[in-house]
Amino acid sequence: DVIAGFLYAILILAVFHPVVDLIDNFNLTYKYAPLIIISLHLALGIFSFTLDTWSTVEEQLAGLRIARRCEPSEEPSYLLDIHTCTAAQPGSSRFVAVSCSNESLRVFDGETLQFLREYRARPGLLSGVRFAHACDSLVFSACSQGTVRCWDVRSASQEPVQVFTGYPSNVFISFDVSCSDLIVCAGTEKAEKDTFLVFWDARGVTDCASATKEPLGVYSESHNDDITKICFHPTEPNLVVSGSTDGLVNVFDINKDNEDDALMSTCNSDSSVSSLGWAGEGYRQVYCTTHDEGFCWWDTAQLDTEDPITLLHVLDARESVCAENHGLHYLVGGLYHEKAGKLFLLGGTSTGDIHLLSCSTDGLSLVGTLRGGHSATVRSFCWSPTDESLLTGGEDAQLLLWKPGAVERSLTKKASLKISSSVQKRVRVHNTSLKSRKK
Repeated sequence: DVIAGFLYAILILAVFHPVVDLIDNFNLTYKYAPLIIISLHLALGIFSFTLDTWSTVEEQLAGLRIARRCEPSEEPSYLLDIHTCTAAQPGSSRFVAVSCSNESLRVFDGETLQFLREYRARPGLLSGVRFAHACDSLVFSACSQGTVRCWDVRSASQEPVQVFTGYPSNVFISFDVSCSDLIVCAGTEKAEKDTFLVFWDARGVTDCASATKEPLGVYSESHNDDITKICFHPTEPNLVVSGSTDGLVNVFDINKDNEDDALMSTCNSDSSVSSLGWAGEGYRQVYCTTHDEGFCWWDTAQLDTEDPITLLHVLDARESVCAENHGLHYLVGGLYHEKAGKLFLLGGTSTGDIHLLSCSTDGLSLVGTLRGGHSATVRSFCWSPTDESLLTGGEDAQLLLWKPGAVERSLTKKASLKISSSVQKRVRVHNTSLKSRKK
């Protein structure tokens, strides 16, 4: 508030005096002066409101507190990916899906974090989890056995309602579903010299129970190593970005006839891509984090201009951010806060502290630290802009729901610490010092 007031005063001095001089120089009648000054005052008020919004958003993020935590599982495992459905009716309960390291997909109630059911690939490791955008009961996950499977979480049946099959050599390690729910895309590990982006037509999932779908086609020339992440544009179903251990982040327009024409831009992160996403006004920016804790941020709107496309490139976020206590050990991923128009990163420590970082073209800065929840490395999170809540999962097998100013109601602090300790004895904790730079 002090900074906002100071900037407001400077703007008044900087703007109002030239206005008075303008009126004098052009011999304008002073009866227009109040109108001009009122207009400028309104403009400055909007600027001040924007500053307050930014401040409020950062305060809300820093003020997140544990509202719920799931009951401990009989089979503790890493929580590798989290997603919530977005199509639930107002007042109805949302579903939360979690991809686990024990080759299972678990479904929870979004408000209470009560465990509902579990699905297993049988066999194969599941990678990623995504709900359909228009149907809050359909959830997808990629499988290392060359399929992407879709389950209906309203059903207790272990059989998927749809199986999207790849080619015999495909081992899928990443995937996403377009915002229109029309296209599913999955990325493969490198097999011999080949790496693929595989596409399927996802229409008619609910009408084709237990049906199998074959690919529409593949992209095979744009990456030369494992495709670790895929992310469709939030509002334009024809745009998709992919990241790889080859360091490349590629943006495609899949409406084009072939792969060469579809490739709109290639950005080089100089390291193996661990996460990526869209940001900025109209979601024209692309960002990624890397396996050696780097961060890259590009503006694809500058592709046809002479302005530089790179907004920020941080080689090692651990060295550029001064975090409290044990510092910053790793990055998990990013979230774009549309209301504030700001990009944030989530990272943390091997002991479970969660750091929230604000991104600007000047660098990364610490917004706040969430403590007292996890006891080991946080592997995944999901931000809900609807109620501004945060779900986190980690190597301590805990799923936590954070809300602004919340008071935990599910477990007492003493009980939660006891559970975390017993789980940690049975689960190998990730050691960030063993990470190697892979290009």
